[in-house]
Amino acid sequence: MEFGIVGLGKMGTNLALQAVGKGIRVVGFDPGIDSGREEELRNEGVELSAAIKGLMELLRPPRTVFLYVPAGPTVDQVLRELVALLDEGDIVLDGGNSHFRDSQARQRRLARHGIGYVDCGTSGGLEGARQGACFMVGGEADVVKVVEPILKALAVPGGYTHVGKPGAGHFAKLVHNGIEFGMLQAIGEGFALLRKSEYEIDIAALFHTWAYGSVIRGWLVELMARGLRERQKEGMANVSSYVEDTGEVNWLIEEALRMEVPIPVISESVMALFRSRDEDSAAAKAVAVLRHEFGGHPFGRAEAVARERRLGQVGLRE
Repeated sequence: MEFGIVGLGKMGTNLALQAVGKGIRVVGFDPGIDSGREEELRNEGVELSAAIKGLMELLRPPRTVFLYVPAGPTVDQVLRELVALLDEGDIVLDGGNSHFRDSQARQRRLARHGIGYVDCGTSGGLEGARQGACFMVGGEADVVKVVEPILKALAVPGGYTHVGKPGAGHFAKLVHNGIEFGMLQAIGEGFALLRKSEYEIDIAALFHTWAYGSVIRGWLVELMARGLRERQKEGMANVSSYVEDTGEVNWLIEEALRMEVPIPVISESVMALFRSRDEDSAAAKAVAVLRHEFGGHPFGRAEAVARERRLGQVGLRE
């Protein structure tokens, strides 16, 4: 098995490293890759190309190419380059957080060239990309069947499903992200209550206990325990309440309004995120710690993330 990957940021890099560790040949391209990451990838066996054209030449047809680039115009820019180089029967997988309507339009556009398109919602954070991810995939059944062996090899056991027709994978990931927001907010509010109480509770130890056998046990609770332990000396004073994000859950609220489906918890979690940018909030700090733990998200303002959020609103939606 082999595939190409365009976009060697944190997710793309970890997925490539996982793949070569499992004997899958990977050829990567990223125009903005730094020398340290390039050296790490080469040392681990990832082949790198200086251009997309070179990446295509290094892959044997029919080719499979993963995209791990920011949602919005960047995806379309890369696709324009790829369409001129790919052959009929090749397949592109978009593993980013693209809008599912954009994915539907892109699938139709590539299908006219005989190129398969799979919208591949990816979850599990950086650890999942490195050790075993969770994939929710949308696309035509015959196209998905071709890339399924690679996706199953890169997924944690039980962490792969073909959820439906083109766009379904990114829609499922969008709903996933909305649920994630609600869970993060609930954990953050619980942290705020514990911190404000009259009791001197070791909150890190309590979250650690909750991770074993409690009704709310799960990876996010484990990450909260880990994040608090890592900050036991300095506390939360240096953690900014400003929670940055790339804006995908805003799309989910728009879609819920269109479908007239009430989602008060998810909607309120987005409003809470907006409030975090204007106040000093213990709950928001806890959410920031959680987001940093599972996704390496920055603390405080991050112009690059804000720019990605703005660009992500621009696409091919029809």
